[in-house]
Amino acid sequence: QIQLDDLRTCQAIGAAGLEVLPREPQQLTILTHCNAGALATAGYGTAIGVIRAAWSAGRLARVYADETRPRLQGAKLTVWECVQAGIPVTLITDNMAAHCMQQQRIDAVVVGADRIARNGDTANKIGTYGLAVLAKMHAIPFFVAAPLSTVDFALDDGSQIPIEERDPVEIYQPGSTRITPEGAEFYNPAFDVTPASLITAIITEQGAIAPGQLADLEA
Repeated sequence: QIQLDDLRTCQAIGAAGLEVLPREPQQLTILTHCNAGALATAGYGTAIGVIRAAWSAGRLARVYADETRPRLQGAKLTVWECVQAGIPVTLITDNMAAHCMQQQRIDAVVVGADRIARNGDTANKIGTYGLAVLAKMHAIPFFVAAPLSTVDFALDDGSQIPIEERDPVEIYQPGSTRITPEGAEFYNPAFDVTPASLITAIITEQGAIAPGQLADLEA
């Protein structure tokens, strides 16, 4: 039952996302970051759920997937999901996103969320905040796709969201070979917080909501 409920929730998020995606061009190119797909949910996905819905509706031309350093979830997981679903996908390194936006290759950004504060500030995989800043600079809509259960109404804003710091080996040894000399120091936060002011809408199973209106949904 939990699996079925989650599947229906994600499908509803996908349908709600389809409603708010830009109307032009007819076939969109969407950039996503990390993995918020079937592998992270019960089989459909939140951000990838929106992408699936757009693909099924004939509104999607291509997905651009950030590799998502240092763990490479985009390269390993999101690209795999897109290939399995027959969705055209292009992998880029994280530092290519700005160039792709400048070259008008991106029509919208859709990401997932690990935790959302009451005011709409959103914690997601490290690198998400940078994408939101870039999207704002290039006038590209930036959407967060997540179930309402991700919203922590006990937190007033994103400053109260704790940020996990992970093992630095993820940075200096991404595979079997160390790439950085001994003696360097490392900082490896796993998440960052995107301010609500940079988010176009939060797409939930109850529809797309302006970040500032989340508090109205508190039970």
